Amino acid sequence: MMTNPTGRITQGQFSFLPDLTDAEIALQIEYGLARNYAWSVEYTDDPHPRNTYWEMYGMPMFDLKDAAGVITELQACRSTFPEHYIRLVAFDSTRGIESVAMSFIVNRPKQEPGFGLVRMEARSREIRYTVHSYATDRPENERGGR
Repeated sequence: MMTNPTGRITQGQFSFLPDLTDAEIALQIEYGLARNYAWSVEYTDDPHPRNTYWEMYGMPMFDLKDAAGVITELQACRSTFPEHYIRLVAFDSTRGIESVAMSFIVNRPKQEPGFGLVRMEARSREIRYTVHSYATDRPENERGGR
């Protein structure tokens, strides 16, 4: 049974929905700002599920009160890295720590390389599985439009 027929990377909120428009993204940012979340823009060319630390574009936006500032930073990241995955991350500091409250992908490469399941035999006929990101088949500086 195929659980992801579109073959799209499904990380964060809204992953199974069609791509959000900039207006819809701005509404989500406003939602987070109304709850005093701080936003950041992150990007990567290797969206492996265990690759939780993407590159940060610019600095986290702790004191912003308007979605336009986050959208401006997002547009700058899109123009710099058009063929990378870009996500917005909202941090909630109400508990005294910066914990992720929201995270969703807002940009994808035209061709998503996907993943393969790799089977490995271990001792005593034990079978282990791991996920291989096809994006890593090419060197880091050749994976996307930079």
